Amino acid sequence: MRILIVEDELHLAEALTQILKKHNYSVDAVHDGRSGLDYAMSGIYDLLLLDIMLPEMDGVSVLKALRKKGVSTPVILLTAKGEITDMVTGLDYGADDYIAKPFSSEILLARIRAVLRRKNEVIPDDALKFGDIELNTSTLKLTVGGKEIKLNLKESELLELLILRKQAVTSKEQIIEKLWGFDSDAEHNNVEVYISFLRKKLTFLNSAVRISTIRNVGYVLEVTT
Repeated sequence: MRILIVEDELHLAEALTQILKKHNYSVDAVHDGRSGLDYAMSGIYDLLLLDIMLPEMDGVSVLKALRKKGVSTPVILLTAKGEITDMVTGLDYGADDYIAKPFSSEILLARIRAVLRRKNEVIPDDALKFGDIELNTSTLKLTVGGKEIKLNLKESELLELLILRKQAVTSKEQIIEKLWGFDSDAEHNNVEVYISFLRKKLTFLNSAVRISTIRNVGYVLEVTT
């Protein structure tokens, strides 16, 4: 899971980053509302931790802009005690939860788990299906009929992204941002390597699902007949 922190208190942002990374979340952090909106618009994040009081653009305005653009990424607002009105407004605009400062790391992690569970509650047993394949994102097992194979973490994340894109073409840039992050030095050939690995495993399973290359655009999952 990749989380974006939008928090202008640098020490708090760094502390949150370290806590989340310790619990195996991938994390990016920015420190003003305008940057938060730009990052969140990429669609690569599974959750946003969004402070209300931010420079350049306040958190409620960021949330409002995201929802207006159709970005449904879950948002937890970070609020100070005196921001009740803004918190209520944020919830009305589509925030999923809020946490009042100061808060413990245990409360933060519990709220994150709860929001992410609600986001994924339509997916039973962590299983994603497309055509004749089933991907279990917890065990990293890819199954076709009664035959299965274990993927590595990056392979599983890549296949999960392609499945969730629902047959939309996914560019190499989108894959790099989602799997490695904005600041990564990963290149297009890294993506090509993992696409090749996945294609071989789909072939091994005799799956009808194929990863098709759309020249100069990206990749898409298709079911052959």
